[in-house]
Amino acid sequence: MKNTLIISLDFPPTIGGIASYVEQIAGEFPPENFVILAPKTKNASYDDKFSFTVERFNLFFPKFLAPRWLRLYFIIKKLVKKYGIEIIHLHHAAPVALAAKRIKKKLGVPYMIFSHGTDIAAASKGKWGRASLIDACIQAEQVITNSNSLDRRLVAQFQTLENRTTVLYPCPDKSFLTPPEQEKVDKLKSQLALEGKRVILSIARLEHGKGFTNLTRHLPAILEEVPNLVWIIVGEGSQKQNLLKMVQKYSLQNIVRFIGHVPHDEIKTYYYLSDVFILLTHPYQGMEEGLGLVFLEASATGIPMIAGMSGGVEEAVIHEKTGLVVDTYNETQVKEAIARLLKDEKYASALGKAAQQRIIKDFSWEKQLEKLRPWMFEE
Repeated sequence: MKNTLIISLDFPPTIGGIASYVEQIAGEFPPENFVILAPKTKNASYDDKFSFTVERFNLFFPKFLAPRWLRLYFIIKKLVKKYGIEIIHLHHAAPVALAAKRIKKKLGVPYMIFSHGTDIAAASKGKWGRASLIDACIQAEQVITNSNSLDRRLVAQFQTLENRTTVLYPCPDKSFLTPPEQEKVDKLKSQLALEGKRVILSIARLEHGKGFTNLTRHLPAILEEVPNLVWIIVGEGSQKQNLLKMVQKYSLQNIVRFIGHVPHDEIKTYYYLSDVFILLTHPYQGMEEGLGLVFLEASATGIPMIAGMSGGVEEAVIHEKTGLVVDTYNETQVKEAIARLLKDEKYASALGKAAQQRIIKDFSWEKQLEKLRPWMFEE
């Protein structure tokens, strides 16, 4: 197997789909062949738990020094020589690809681009950004996308990518299939004062496109239908202060519980204490969800799900088969979906079980990573 350098701007302890995706891919391969390059973290000992090597640096020069990505180029160059790197995986197209292109030119080390949706949309804004992205993709060995929806959008936007893309679905950690100890669930329920409550759960960064503001606006009408409802929100982000103000505006302080950052190995308990998982994803400024790993994690636990229409989400949640997909902005649709899953327990349970079985059947890393064999192994 080729010695591989994975470069990601998102990596644990950062919470998010890309961070989990990268960690799990690295964990599935022989650790002696993998090196992760990620931004510095305050917790210097965090990486001790990994069997593979993690290198952390300040990846870019300060804003007043241009081009900022040149620092990343020198870091990659150093690691390529140190570990005998034979191929590089990029989990952010810009500006990481600019450094990778120079590495390929100077050292002859090829790279692959893994697109998660929003990164490509952001990188392709503006004439220069679009031209640079096209060139980076053309020079890549392959562009890996995380859903058929994203794959189609990329090829439609950049015709030169036709026959140069491969869909590699993210997969949830296998541990999500096994419930935590009931004592642990009961203890957390008690801490959050959830006795006698119906619980809806959202896990995501508190950013645009995740539907937090929309659900907050819809919540007063939903409470008329389900008065003992509690909404648990796990995650941090730039929209938190805005959400806190909205919660006060609609007098929802006793309904919404902001949990903040939760380590990934502790998140499972929140799924198992909740009745419905909901994330009202939606397009934002041309950016859409690639797939949504969080929906696959929810599926693995068997919790009923409600998702908003956005990008590849409808591949993660199959409407009325493994969950419900709604128009984020349609208050009636959202309210009826929540009420239906909370009141019709038989129907909700059937959706959850179907979602879990789909994960077992189709979303294993062993099955997905076989698609990378042409570029990862010496033939």
